[in-house]
Amino acid sequence: MKQLQPCAGATKSGRCPKTTLTSPGHQSLTVTDPHSGNSLTLTPARLLHYSHDLEGDRQVQGVAALGDDGLVLLDLSGDWHAPHLEEFARRAGIPLYDARRHPSNKVRAILASRAAGWQRIHGLKPPSPGRWRKAVVIAAGLAGAALMVYLLSVGLWAAWRGLSMLGRLLLELLEIKWLWVLFSPALLLLRPVLARLHRLRRKRGLTIGPYGGPNLTLGSFNKLNITQGNTVIGEVRLGARPGQAFSLLLYRYERLTGLFILDIAGHPLHHLPGAWPPQEVEHFAKRHDLHLAVHQVSHDEYLNLTTNSREATP
Repeated sequence: MKQLQPCAGATKSGRCPKTTLTSPGHQSLTVTDPHSGNSLTLTPARLLHYSHDLEGDRQVQGVAALGDDGLVLLDLSGDWHAPHLEEFARRAGIPLYDARRHPSNKVRAILASRAAGWQRIHGLKPPSPGRWRKAVVIAAGLAGAALMVYLLSVGLWAAWRGLSMLGRLLLELLEIKWLWVLFSPALLLLRPVLARLHRLRRKRGLTIGPYGGPNLTLGSFNKLNITQGNTVIGEVRLGARPGQAFSLLLYRYERLTGLFILDIAGHPLHHLPGAWPPQEVEHFAKRHDLHLAVHQVSHDEYLNLTTNSREATP
């Protein structure tokens, strides 16, 4: 098999990517995204077939191309049929490692260990332009509010509840969740309010990270919580004992940036790759009595930190 495409989406309810894999030569791999028209050829040391938990019982599936040092060169979202992937890898001469039954924290740590210049290819049609979508969302919210007020005014509360539940189900099936405001018009006002509150919390050093997540905040029982939306996807207890959050490391490795939560011995407990504003991180660390280091790390230092991290949010 010289050509391969995923058979389903990265998550159970996700759209199926149109990514195409071909093998132009021994140990080489060409990835084509028909939506963007981009094509990339690389020579990975091995392929990683992975699956890990996300937000409770949800799972994320995909294939990652790894370099000689084990860092991720390319992350390909989607559900790839295992027998076909095995045949493709055998014909291409690329070793394939099946990590679908490995502990999720270990899989996430690997996926967060990115090589300089790494890419994630979704193989999906990009979302609609923001301005056009915003206008539709506002119009849908107003229409939903008008319908809700009318039904309530004539005593049809049960009808509104039933219509709202049915509408959300249809939007879920049609994968246009951004129109939920049509059946939950309160979201039209609630989202800007919540976004404003989140900005205030960031200024006060109560949390860091973008609205919607991932965020780092102090939760209950003296724990640092890593949240995505309203879901806690990771937590580390604060303290000066091994295995407890004692300090933060804000790093830069070539063109990559990110944040590590370390214990008192300097062991990485959680890796959060991405852009984290230094001033906000410093304010957060001071507020919660966390030591903070800001470093440009070498390849060996980066490899040691990512390889030994107990958990990660890729």
